[in-house]
Amino acid sequence: MRPRIRKSVMVIHVVVSVALLGEVWGLVVLNTAAALTKDLELAHAAYRLMPALVFAGGIPLSLTALITGILLALTSHWGLFRYYWTAAKLVLLVAVICVGMFLFDPEGMAAATEGGRAAVATRQWGQVAALGTQIVMLMIATALSVFKPRGKLR
Repeated sequence: MRPRIRKSVMVIHVVVSVALLGEVWGLVVLNTAAALTKDLELAHAAYRLMPALVFAGGIPLSLTALITGILLALTSHWGLFRYYWTAAKLVLLVAVICVGMFLFDPEGMAAATEGGRAAVATRQWGQVAALGTQIVMLMIATALSVFKPRGKLR
């Protein structure tokens, strides 16, 4: 890949990755606020807002980060499966996507708020934990990008 194109793809990758971290942080804040409030209407509104963040931000940002990351890895000397850190970043991003797909359910939580506090209490902290896990995985991926541990895969 030519240097100018590579740098452009790198800028896109960094921007969408940072935006994805911000989007997940926004979901953590909304989820925590919904979990802590005694106002079921506020909790319901927070849970109803979350799918808009997910569909407008999370899905396109995570897929763009995945595509640009794979493109950068395949067109550089780092490779996709040559070093532990590049393979780990791929696994972490796929795990972030899977956690979002399989463990995060804001629409179910919005429906649960209509059933009262008891219906919500058992699930809401699990939602916060799922998002917290995503934050940790994205921060580890960021650290790997900065430190680039040199261990090679066979």
